[in-house]
This record gives sequence, structure tokens and C-alpha cells, in this order.
Amino acid sequence: MKTLTIRLPEVLARRIEQEALDRRVSKSDLVRERLDQPPGIASASTGGGTRELIGDLIGSVRNDGLPADLSCNKKNTCPH
Repeated sequence: MKTLTIRLPEVLARRIEQEALDRRVSKSDLVRERLDQPPGIASASTGGGTRELIGDLIGSVRNDGLPADLSCNKKNTCPH
């Protein structure tokens, strides 16, 4: 395996060190894992929560005749 030396801002280096300790992996393994991820992919370990993962979908569903309460159905009519 090749060796690559980089300089990181203190804050980023601390974040990598802390996550490596939390996950009990080496800093090198953590960085390799991150570099293997496709661009734009966030995970829980990178601080990306569900909102970050599906943020582009929020507000994308139009109200094309959908009931305001999706628990409504033919048997359980919704009050209007």
C-alpha cells in the first residue's frame, strides 16, 4: 500500500481522531473508508442524518388530490 501525507486543519484532524476512537478503527482505515464513498453520500458516521440524506426529496411531493391526512381511507373517512 502507498503512503500519502497530508496537512489538515486542527479541527478536522480532531474530528477524525475522535471518530476513529469512537468507532475503534485506525485513522487510516477511517480516511480510506471516507475516500471510497461516492461523492455526496453522507452517513450517520459522517454526521449526515436522515434529513441530509433525503433533503432533496423534502417538499417534492405535490398535493395532487391527496388527503391532508394520509391515514384516511374509504372505510375511515376524514373530517373536512
